[in-house]
Amino acid sequence: MNPAHRAVGLLAACQALLLTNGVTLVAINALAGFALAPDKRLATLPVVGYVLGSAVSTLPASHFMRRHGRRAGFLLGTFCGMLGGAIGAAAILLQSFWLLCAATFCSGIYQAFGQYLRFAAAEVAPADWKSRAISLTLAGGILGGFIGPAVGKWTRDLAQPQYIASYASLIGFALVAMMIAASLRFPPQSQAEQHGGGRPLKEIARQPVFIVAALAAAAGYGVMNLLMNATPLAMDFCGLGFGDTAFVLQWHVIGMFAPSFFTGHLIARFGVLNVLFAGAVLMFACIGIAVQGITLMHFWWALLLLGVGWNFLYIGGTTLLTEAYTPAEKAKTQGLNDFLMFFAMAGSSFASGVVVTSAGWSVLNQIAIPFVALTALGSAILWMKRRAN
Repeated sequence: MNPAHRAVGLLAACQALLLTNGVTLVAINALAGFALAPDKRLATLPVVGYVLGSAVSTLPASHFMRRHGRRAGFLLGTFCGMLGGAIGAAAILLQSFWLLCAATFCSGIYQAFGQYLRFAAAEVAPADWKSRAISLTLAGGILGGFIGPAVGKWTRDLAQPQYIASYASLIGFALVAMMIAASLRFPPQSQAEQHGGGRPLKEIARQPVFIVAALAAAAGYGVMNLLMNATPLAMDFCGLGFGDTAFVLQWHVIGMFAPSFFTGHLIARFGVLNVLFAGAVLMFACIGIAVQGITLMHFWWALLLLGVGWNFLYIGGTTLLTEAYTPAEKAKTQGLNDFLMFFAMAGSSFASGVVVTSAGWSVLNQIAIPFVALTALGSAILWMKRRAN
């Protein structure tokens, strides 16, 4: 087998397990938090812990991999995933809300390292296959879309107290990912990649190409996170059962990753900025449907479109970001991009619980509109600027 194809296949498998872990957490974190929280408005604080763990770890993770390589980074990340699952199970056993937040923080560190799977795919692929390699790696997440909600539903009451088996199952997924990561092989890093250098980060961040790429990642992930994490609570408040929630989340994650099989082709065919603009349009469609009603089908259509919109913004933004740096600038540029993304996710995670419990699902969706509009505007401006040159 072609070494690049083999590497992308293994990275896709790691992505599938990472997303199985993440989607299982999405299905249960807010509900477990609601059950344990001393103040119900703090129900999504475990979700905030997950995103905060990712946010504070993303720059250290990038620099760790610059020094020690991608493989070592992915092994350390999966260990943190196992630790998060173990602490989460202990938190449920002890009925400790704050220990649950600590568990999700550890799981967030796993997510931070896992985010670099897509960059690793770009690095092992030939230049003309880069966007497709990113897409195919992320396509591994579609497996997580099927398995994660099913695991959450099946393990929810498998053992008592409720949710303890769900958190314990995360240990197994991270262990399998660790075994796969151990078999990964990457080309040796150049001296420039290992020791960094290049332009100051402030100069890199001022580039229009970086601004649009980071905006697509931050706004796309922030809005997706805002609505996705509130969905289990919103559906519960609307009288829809956990089985309905698992069904909606399953299709949401399928929407996030199934397009990955052709997003790379769309970028090659129509250009990355057109794909970014299309992603913003799909998110507008999601919001339009979500504010129209609270039936199962309203949630299903809204979350499905939200997933596809996120896919276009995330893969498009990742592809565009590779134009913003040299090999020597790779680690710090990727780290800054993902730090901004996780910072947006941390804010949206906290806001989702506060807003949906106090103001409702419709208001939560309306809050997302300016961020989607800003992403569409940034993509359009850069498109016009390139067309004029």
